[in-house]
Amino acid sequence: MSNSQRLLSLDILRGITVAGMILVNNGWGESFEMLGHSEWNGMTPCDLVFPFFLFIMGISCYLSLVKSEFKPTPKVIRRIIKRTVLLFAIGLFINWFDHAIEGNLLCFGHLRIWAVMQRIALCYGIVSLFALFCNHKYTIPVIIGLLVIYTAILVLGNGYAEDASVNVLAQVDLNLFGYDHLYHKGPVDPEGLLGTISSVAHVLLGFYCGRLIRQKETIEQKVIALFVVGTVLVIGGYLLSYGLPLNKRIWSPSYVMATCGLASLLQAFLMYVIDIQKKSKWTAFFHVFGVNALALYVSSELLAIFLGNIGWSTMVYDGIHAVISPLKWASLAYAVYFVLLNFAIGYVLYRKKIYIKL
Repeated sequence: MSNSQRLLSLDILRGITVAGMILVNNGWGESFEMLGHSEWNGMTPCDLVFPFFLFIMGISCYLSLVKSEFKPTPKVIRRIIKRTVLLFAIGLFINWFDHAIEGNLLCFGHLRIWAVMQRIALCYGIVSLFALFCNHKYTIPVIIGLLVIYTAILVLGNGYAEDASVNVLAQVDLNLFGYDHLYHKGPVDPEGLLGTISSVAHVLLGFYCGRLIRQKETIEQKVIALFVVGTVLVIGGYLLSYGLPLNKRIWSPSYVMATCGLASLLQAFLMYVIDIQKKSKWTAFFHVFGVNALALYVSSELLAIFLGNIGWSTMVYDGIHAVISPLKWASLAYAVYFVLLNFAIGYVLYRKKIYIKL
């Protein structure tokens, strides 16, 4: 296979991840523990979806920018800056829409600044500029450097403390942005500013794997390379967790390593099954999500806010609960319904060959 040929497995992992993000974000009522984020230390299956997306974004950054030979032309730089600003603005719009639909159009005094799209924006912009202006042989040293710096911040600044009054991550956000502009369901904002340091390292690990995918000649070599990287990262991440526990809320270094490792292993497995064994009949559902990943994620967030506000979500859940009595199973059924609703939107775009690039 040519290095320039598109691998279906990359779209499928992206699609699995986005479908998973929509699923875990839209349970209704009492959900299974595995479909909820860990309260603090530890990791649930739900905690894998966002880091998997950032890992895939890192791969995509490499495979996209290699087409321009990583030359920092004004056109390429403008495109990166434009996309970064657009992604950040969309994130702010989602947060604003949540207030505006209730009639509070001028909610800017307590508009949350950070969220998933904003973290995606910052990581994309920083890693893309790194790709253009830095020698790629320094990718691993930069990753290590970022994780060491972040570890020092966590250790010296009580980063693992579940108390916002002493946790450096919470204090930086509080002092820079103010309480009204932050996430309030935990001691720290899970997409806060300092966590961007380890998140950039996370995306750079995906970038490094994208480089491996591009450089290896055969698919078999690509699979082996990803398997080796994934195994090393998973083992390293879990060993590191004895001193720095896995923690999504603060995006701990052990969490970066373990989740990137698992993502790499899953990508290797999918590449083997789909691109080598050619067993791809089951992939159509996830391909719909994979080719319009960010667009469908954004539409799912806006749709959830809208349907919840007009009472449709409550009506549907009540109907499901009338048939499925156990609360956790009813919640899961509602989440699956919502995934299928977004699949229907994506399927229309897919059939019309409309691919929305944010």
